[in-house]
Amino acid sequence: MKRFIISLIVFVLIIVLGLLYSRFIATKGLKVKEYKVVNSKITDSYHGLKIVHLTDIHYGSIVYEKQLNNIVEKVNEIKPDIVVMTGDLLDERLEYDKDIIINCLSKIEANLGKYAISGNHDIPLDDYNYIVKESGFTSLDNKYELIYSKSNEPIIISGIGYGDEDIGIKTEQFDKYISELKTDDIKPIYSILLVHEPDTVDNLDLNKYDLILAGHSHAGQVRLPIIGKLYTPEGAKKYYDEYYKINNTDLYISSGLGTSLYKFRLFNKPSFNFYRITNK
Repeated sequence: MKRFIISLIVFVLIIVLGLLYSRFIATKGLKVKEYKVVNSKITDSYHGLKIVHLTDIHYGSIVYEKQLNNIVEKVNEIKPDIVVMTGDLLDERLEYDKDIIINCLSKIEANLGKYAISGNHDIPLDDYNYIVKESGFTSLDNKYELIYSKSNEPIIISGIGYGDEDIGIKTEQFDKYISELKTDDIKPIYSILLVHEPDTVDNLDLNKYDLILAGHSHAGQVRLPIIGKLYTPEGAKKYYDEYYKINNTDLYISSGLGTSLYKFRLFNKPSFNFYRITNK
């Protein structure tokens, strides 16, 4: 009985210490995850293109003004060509100050552009859209844009935003542009897609996309050695880890910067992704 009581006390202490660590220590700090993305379609004009990928900030969870300014500082140190946000900048369950977020995000510098799509928690959408616009980001919710760098051959970047519309409606503008390209038109050499929920990719024609960037999964948010993630939300049940190769398409999923309603992280520091796009 004495051994049992001692074992029980030790077990409870381990659980309590683990909870305290995952709440107050593992949610602190910032990790930059760097990836080299190689594709032979990339011409010399775009070789070395730098993309920073932010997602799931959930402002008001563990990210406030101080943390957001630190994120912006780290982003600018990289001197990115493109910065993207793949949803859940806000969280309708948490308080936020639009002016503070705009002041922070507007300081992000990108040579070729800043782009964003909405996630399932970016409610109310009017506030989200206002913040995105005033921060100097271009909303790619169900839209596309051509990006040029030292060449008349563009890269195309498109996005799928929050909403209940059929996936065909969400990609309609992009699909129309691609289908109406004539033989002698200058065509995009490389296609990037922003989605929030990674499982969306199973409903897409992946032949149209070379690189897909997603969030939402938080990589499980709480992970254990060997076991990995304990839970992922709907929309990230099949794809939740950092990288998948699906046919010829590269799918990268950032584990994000904030937290869901439960403010815990374990073996999964707040992070953003940094990609170097190369042709070799």
